[in-house]
Amino acid sequence: MALLPSRVVTISLPLNTAATINLPLSREAIIRPPLPLKEATTPLSRAIIPLNRGMPRAGHRPRPRRSSMATAREDWTDQDLRGIGHPAPPPTGMQQFGHGAPSNYAYQYSNCTGKRKALLIGINYFKQKGELKGCINDVRNLSGFLMQKHRFRREDMVILTDDQRDPRSIPTRQNILRAMAWLVNGAEPNDSLFFHFSGHGGQTRDLDGDEDDGYDEVIYPVDYKSAGHIVDDQIHDILVRPLRPGVRLTAIFDSCHSGSALDLPYIYSTKGALKEPNLAKDAGAGLLSAVSAYAKGDIGGVASSIFKFAKKATTGDEAYNKTMRTKTSPADVIMWSGSKDNQTSADASINSQATGAMSWAFMTALHQKPQQSYVELLNSIRDLLESKYSQRPQLSASHPIDTDLLFII
Repeated sequence: MALLPSRVVTISLPLNTAATINLPLSREAIIRPPLPLKEATTPLSRAIIPLNRGMPRAGHRPRPRRSSMATAREDWTDQDLRGIGHPAPPPTGMQQFGHGAPSNYAYQYSNCTGKRKALLIGINYFKQKGELKGCINDVRNLSGFLMQKHRFRREDMVILTDDQRDPRSIPTRQNILRAMAWLVNGAEPNDSLFFHFSGHGGQTRDLDGDEDDGYDEVIYPVDYKSAGHIVDDQIHDILVRPLRPGVRLTAIFDSCHSGSALDLPYIYSTKGALKEPNLAKDAGAGLLSAVSAYAKGDIGGVASSIFKFAKKATTGDEAYNKTMRTKTSPADVIMWSGSKDNQTSADASINSQATGAMSWAFMTALHQKPQQSYVELLNSIRDLLESKYSQRPQLSASHPIDTDLLFII
């Protein structure tokens, strides 16, 4: 049988060692055995001992490395970025994409002066394995925040929590999907829509090739054991794809593995720069994992780490380009997530009340300073989380954004 052409990748490792492996150019290699669609590879990983979700990690976590695609702005300090004065409001009219998006494709910012609707979901998973404590509190706190600070009305909100008696208000899979469709139905330019999910998240095998790590992100309804989870591709199709230019959807995911839960293609660093997949860094991490497994005598771990690295190096850039082509939108969709795709999210205990760390940080940052740019708010959230939690908040969008503009809801 003829051998496939191969390429040789050499990456220097610590202790003056080097590893060389031959990578087939084919994408057909099986990295992991197929998984049932209704089983996630990271089930309920947000579950931590009740009221201990917010235990700080020992020591101080260093800041993330700068993106390899950095512009001159990457040399600015945090003080430079936060600057003096007020951020400019978003521009009016259609804006051009660029950044590899489809030609002649345009988008429009929302000025958020139209109708306001919100869908807030909090699931504690009562009497189930992995029961949480703070998710319903997140919804209560956020609904008050939106009504008091951002002119939302209770009658324009749908709240799904698993402590309610009305079966239509329980966050089952069917009710969540129905409520998502309600949220975007009839949306017009300059409307402001708000989506919040606080609960368990995980990952499952990617079937359409749009994830650079080979796995889709999922959220778990309260009835996930019988009805299954909800995949990020489906969430995108319901919440993002139908939106017209100039409609704002602000989304917050306070769950594990939530970095791309809306499948938005533009991800921004805390310096305001557009990030792209850093395959060299991921490759190095994969080979280090292989060396570590070898040192422990874990031959299976060696093979697994090398196969993961091979898939990442050969398909990551292709998946990124596909996402850029297919998941952009002319609408104004912004997502704040509690962790990257490979991270878990923490519960916190704030003033003796259980709450999600990301939900708390988002509201606290805007309470402390209501007028912030996108990059200011991302840094404010990061600073609030940094000293206590290992998770890194993420900002992503359906279109390129000027992160120095004023963030509005």
